[in-house]
Amino acid sequence: MIRAIILAALLATQAAAQHMHGQTQLSETGQAPFAAIAEIVDQLRADPNTDWTVVNIDALRAHLLDMELVTMRASATTEYVDGGAVFTVTGEGETIGAIQRMTQAHSGMLGSDAGWSMNVETTAKGANVRVLTDVENDLAQIRGLGFFGIMTVGAHHQMHHQMMATGRDPH
Repeated sequence: MIRAIILAALLATQAAAQHMHGQTQLSETGQAPFAAIAEIVDQLRADPNTDWTVVNIDALRAHLLDMELVTMRASATTEYVDGGAVFTVTGEGETIGAIQRMTQAHSGMLGSDAGWSMNVETTAKGANVRVLTDVENDLAQIRGLGFFGIMTVGAHHQMHHQMMATGRDPH
């Protein structure tokens, strides 16, 4: 009986150790904004040349909050026009400023990433965003993506976040 208890205790200890070891293999650091900040912080800390006097994680956090507000709280209506679409993007409270900052920041990037033109006119409730293309095959893509899909176009987001966190102007 005592041997059975000792064996059971040893097996339980071994299982607990394996379980704890498995936890060290986790890769998700939390919700997406927290994970994005953690990724940048890890990269900065690993780089011996990081200039900590210009690092500004608060600026990155503010930008990630803008992304969250636009994605989850803004509304967008679409009007199809020749060569593309006009998106009327609106919100309330702090979402209005987030819409204006995000659309203006993204307008220059879209041209270099996709070859489309993006014109932003701020309004009292957000922005009017005109996205146009000269490429016939891209017209359906613009319309299919809609405003929220277009805001994700381009592989600039990670570099944009790194520049922001390290005190450089990403725009």
